[in-house]
Amino acid sequence: MPGLDDLAGRSFGPFPIEASRARVLDLIAATGDDPDRWGTQVPPYFANAALFTVAPAFLGDEAVGRLTRSLIHSEQSFSWRRPLAVGEVMQVRGTVETLRARGPMNLATFSFEAGSDQGMWATGSSVFLLSSEAAGESEDESEPAVDLRPPVDPMPPAPLPPPGGPLEPVGVGASRADLVKYAAATGDWNPIHWDHQAAREAGLPGTIVHGLLMTAWMARAAARFSPGLHPLVEMRARFRSPLRPGRGAAVGGSVLSVDDDAAEIDLVLASGDDRIVTARVRVTR
Repeated sequence: MPGLDDLAGRSFGPFPIEASRARVLDLIAATGDDPDRWGTQVPPYFANAALFTVAPAFLGDEAVGRLTRSLIHSEQSFSWRRPLAVGEVMQVRGTVETLRARGPMNLATFSFEAGSDQGMWATGSSVFLLSSEAAGESEDESEPAVDLRPPVDPMPPAPLPPPGGPLEPVGVGASRADLVKYAAATGDWNPIHWDHQAAREAGLPGTIVHGLLMTAWMARAAARFSPGLHPLVEMRARFRSPLRPGRGAAVGGSVLSVDDDAAEIDLVLASGDDRIVTARVRVTR
């Protein structure tokens, strides 16, 4: 059986992905976004679908699959080079940059790139923690009703505050049904997001919201400050704790700096006092 050491430097793909209008609309609906904003161009969080066009080949590898009882997505970065037109067909490639043991956990850094003959569209890097053991022990929590969604705020275009200025928090959250819709739109079918028993076996209290669905909400919260069709340049996010479906959260933050072409902002997705995801985003002006 091949070992983990054999995977470092290995590439997967290329795999095709079409940014079809139907798939884009499915993803927009799953994230709660406004479809009118994205008539001819694809929202930046379509990068989530690009990543999970190739990531399953790595996570399903014989040497890796036995270590995915606990699969924790701890960090994610994205960079966007240009707008992406609806209907464009891209090729996605992934590479295992590093893979090393840390006690019972294995830390993997996995990169991807997605582009076409029109040029590179997006690149990204994921940090996964993998283990054949449960990540911990949590008390069993019953699942909320399938369609229970907390109040969610709209995110219309807004003027960017000056440097140091706070960003008005916007409410976000998902129902269990939303998680299945998001999984179908992106291909991120990790069972901890839809199967209670799988989540319990991983050491969780129950199903949890996809980490990248939360970054999609944060991308939306940032993109409202950019009027263009290429609103985000880059995002670096860290996942700190899980969010249960049906539980309300909010995205807030502050403006760090502004220059002629872009602004850098800090974002925090929190539920009460629990800082669930933090991110730094560069937004075009």
